[in-house]
Amino acid sequence: MKPIIYLLILLSPLIIQAQEKNKYQVRTIAFYNLENLFDTKNDTLIFDDDRTPEGKDGWTQERYLKKIENLSKVIVQIGKINTNATPDIIGVCEVENKSVLIDLTNHPNLKEKNYGIVHFDSPDERGIDVGLLYSKSAFIPTSFASHRLLLFNDDGERDYTRDQLVVEGMLDTEKMYFIINHWPSRSGGELRSRPFRLEAAKLNKRIIDSLKRYDPNAKIIAMGDFNDDPVDHSFKKILKVKGKIKQLDSMSLFGPMEKMYKKGMGSLAYRDKWNIFDQIYFTSNFVQPPEGSYAYWKAGIYTPSYIIDPKGKYKGYPLRTYAGGNYVGGYSDHFPVYMHLIKKVY
Repeated sequence: MKPIIYLLILLSPLIIQAQEKNKYQVRTIAFYNLENLFDTKNDTLIFDDDRTPEGKDGWTQERYLKKIENLSKVIVQIGKINTNATPDIIGVCEVENKSVLIDLTNHPNLKEKNYGIVHFDSPDERGIDVGLLYSKSAFIPTSFASHRLLLFNDDGERDYTRDQLVVEGMLDTEKMYFIINHWPSRSGGELRSRPFRLEAAKLNKRIIDSLKRYDPNAKIIAMGDFNDDPVDHSFKKILKVKGKIKQLDSMSLFGPMEKMYKKGMGSLAYRDKWNIFDQIYFTSNFVQPPEGSYAYWKAGIYTPSYIIDPKGKYKGYPLRTYAGGNYVGGYSDHFPVYMHLIKKVY
């Protein structure tokens, strides 16, 4: 059971001593790129050879279990400083299959939290997928689907990438939709790879528009590793995500990470430049919801010191599993991001 948060509200500026406790229910939505969470088995259908005991990375069972332990340690703490509780919904990417998510949720750090899993195998050439973990005490999925992103290179050949996962369900008594993304990378350069991310943004917009046609009051939260920042073309021109609450109308999407990005914050770093590729954005009805329903409270990037590289070339970066080709036994090359939903309890 999620704890109730109490906020003190002054009844009147003229009666300073007279105070009343209002009770609020808080839920945490998070996203975490798990950085190549592969098992140690060689799957002949995907390019996982490096992540095997005999492969380039020397990916042993001991290293795999250490990564599971590390990731579970992070997940259980995301947003906890504000709620004293673990996340209720966690979108993930860069997972090889459902079995690694089962291992993750069965780790002692997470097992008693009783997380369920929604996962589909994607056709991605690297063999990585997206997935959703959910607290069974908070969320009941009612439907889910995997939407394929069809991409073709300059030679007309299929470029296989991740699907976009859509999960509908009840967060407590309120219907919500979650879309989990991992858009095409910037391999080959940002400009050269941009058309693929624009296609991913168009698919995302089609999904959101379709949900709104089906349910005009749909409350939709999209999250993922987009390989684009909040100010990039995919977000500003295709999805038209707004970065300021005062810009919103009933059809808008709101992205709280834009403000963080403009402050110089980041969820990952490359060549000493910080990006916020890991984002959460959502429909405007979370900002001014009906009375008694969940509202957006705050968002953040989870950056405790233990997941930050303390020294060397990558000092200050996320402490990853491998750095410079060497095993360092870290967590991920991305920081997790999160948002809190809040509603008054009567």
